[in-house]
Amino acid sequence: MRPASSLESFASPDHFDPELQLFLEKACLRLCEWFAQAGDRGPLPMLSALPDVAPSLKGLSTDSLLDDLQIVMEGSYQPSHPGALAHLDPPPLTASIVADLICAGLNNNLLANELSPSLSRLERGLCKWFADRIGMSPESGGVAASGGSLSNLMGLVVARQQAKLQNNSNAVVLASKDAHVSLDKAIRVMGLSSNALQKIPTDQQGRICLQSLHEKLKSLRIDGRECFAVVATAGTTVRGAVDPLIEIGKFCSREGLWLHIDGAIGGVFALSKTTSSVVEGMSMADSLTLNPQKLLGIAKTSSLLLVANRAHLVSAFATGLPYIDPAWGDESHGGEMGLQGTRSAEVLKLWLGLRQLGEEGIQNLLEASIYRRSYLEKKLDQTFMTSISGPLHLIACTPKHVDSTLSAYWSKATREKLLEENYMLSRPIHAGRYYLKMVMGNPHTQLRHLDKLASLLNQSMET
Repeated sequence: MRPASSLESFASPDHFDPELQLFLEKACLRLCEWFAQAGDRGPLPMLSALPDVAPSLKGLSTDSLLDDLQIVMEGSYQPSHPGALAHLDPPPLTASIVADLICAGLNNNLLANELSPSLSRLERGLCKWFADRIGMSPESGGVAASGGSLSNLMGLVVARQQAKLQNNSNAVVLASKDAHVSLDKAIRVMGLSSNALQKIPTDQQGRICLQSLHEKLKSLRIDGRECFAVVATAGTTVRGAVDPLIEIGKFCSREGLWLHIDGAIGGVFALSKTTSSVVEGMSMADSLTLNPQKLLGIAKTSSLLLVANRAHLVSAFATGLPYIDPAWGDESHGGEMGLQGTRSAEVLKLWLGLRQLGEEGIQNLLEASIYRRSYLEKKLDQTFMTSISGPLHLIACTPKHVDSTLSAYWSKATREKLLEENYMLSRPIHAGRYYLKMVMGNPHTQLRHLDKLASLLNQSMET
């Protein structure tokens, strides 16, 4: 096959390109074979080799490029394996894979309408669909972002701007002690003081303590410090706890505070009537982070920042884009809706993935993930272990009656033994102890896999 060099490395604008077709077909075949081998291999690869990093003097042929790709694939994590339960990384929907390929080929830029005419409209429409489905106001809307950390940062930037505290480095954000670490990063990026993120204790269910929240705000006001946002979490990282969203929403309304909900983990449960009760109250958010990539099988990255008033995004981030013609109609360019300028059309894989699933498919994924968590929880022997979870699809366990040192030893040794059986769990620290955490979002994980996992965990506790 021809070497990949100069103009021949680009698809022709004048005629059908059979070389490109063959290249894509061969690449797709290798990817399909990689998926097909998932069941015979563990979640982690045995190969750690890498091809040459630097480009050679002359461009490589497509066959050589595919061979290099194969090496990278062989050394990659395999989320499709039924034992891949460590993190919030499910296997991707086939439609999402196809949409990502088309997105790369289109190479449109959501910076401006003229650079992505249909895709910009699609993003606005899909964000509005999510906001309406959750029950947000008629003025709501949003923007896609590369991950929940960026969505959370943008939400807090909008909150501070609306509170007119852009120049107050002493302003404060309130969140639970189990809130995501992206909030700590956001505080640094925003130039706020080191103690600007005030963390509130949680109750036995891992939810923010409302009484402590009241007391903290009162104390801050006595000290003359202004709070511009409360962050409620719909799905904490270790146990999947959901803060009391309705009560926090009422609190923020009374106190004149912006409510940002970090629903990166649990927010998608609001999409189905059968599961929405576990995150009831999300409609009260002024801003909201959603990560469809964490459960719905949307290829990375797929995150949304939704706001109750879409105009707030524009007022916080618009610069006028002097090098781009004005947007069409009453809409704003995508580059004026958030921190990112150049953006690929990540919305395409979200849109096509949801279309592939349909209402019933979305509901089935959500319900099945909660059922797997509940099923496994009942199988774990509570005589020897403590398990923690919430209403979502996460569960973590640690031995009873041992100190933190022994819990660390147990978690490390048990994780290694489980990997030998092709079960991959994560090993987080929670409340000063090591746990083994399982995320029940992998649709390939069957009840027989959970039966064996529970048996292995129970045996590890007894010894």
